[in-house]
Amino acid sequence: MRRLTLTTLMASLTLWTATTSGQPAPASTPPLTAQQPRATPQPHEPSTYSADDLYNLANSYARAGKPGLAVLNYERAALLAPNDPDIRANLDYVRTTAQVPTDPPTRFTRFAQAANPTAAAWLGVIGLALLGTSLLASKATQRFRALWATSALLGTFQIALAISNALLLRPRMHEAVVLINQTPARVSPVLMGDTAFILREAETVTMTAQHEDFVLIRTHAGRTGWVSRANVAAVIP
Repeated sequence: MRRLTLTTLMASLTLWTATTSGQPAPASTPPLTAQQPRATPQPHEPSTYSADDLYNLANSYARAGKPGLAVLNYERAALLAPNDPDIRANLDYVRTTAQVPTDPPTRFTRFAQAANPTAAAWLGVIGLALLGTSLLASKATQRFRALWATSALLGTFQIALAISNALLLRPRMHEAVVLINQTPARVSPVLMGDTAFILREAETVTMTAQHEDFVLIRTHAGRTGWVSRANVAAVIP
C-alpha cells in the first residue's frame, strides 16, 4: 500500500460518499538518522505522491530546519500509510522539537486507521455486498444459517470500519500546517488588522473560512484568527 497516491485517496473518499450517501518519540531520540530512504529521494517536490516520496521529502525538510514543510509532508505520508511507525516517529519528533501541541491517538483513531482510506472504502463496498447477499441467502434457505450469520457479521464489521475511517478523514480535509514561524493571526482579514495571537511554525490548525488572500483558522485550543493564505498549506491539497 506504500505506493498509493493522494489522488487515489481523494477518489476513495468520493467512492465512499457515492456508495453510502502510540506515543510520541522521546525528545532525546536523534531524529531521522536511523531511517533509510524508502525510494530514490526527490530533489524537488514531485508531481505525483506516494508515501515513500512524501516521507523522503519530509526528511529532507526536517534536516534543512524547515519543520513546517516537514510536518506537512509527514502528515500527507501518514494519510497514505497510517500504520507506518517510521512516519509517525519522525512526525512526533519534529513536532516535539518545534514545541507544537500534539494529541496521542485515541482508541477510535487506532481502529479507524486499521486500513488506509482507499482500502477502507473498498472494504465498505465489499461489506455492503456481503451483508446484502447474506441477508438474501438466509431468507431464501434455512441451510447454512451459521455461515450466513457469520458473513453478515463480517460485512457489518467492514462497513463499520469504512464509516469510522470516513468520519476520521472528513475533518482532516480542512486541516492545514503553519509554514512560517511567528505567523500572526489577525482579528480581521486585512494586512493592517490587529494581531490576536501568534502561531508557531509546524502547528496544525483547522481552516473554517476564506476571504481573498486570508483564511480563518481555529487552533487546538479553540482560538480563531485570520492568517495569510501563503503562510499555511492544506494537508490534503
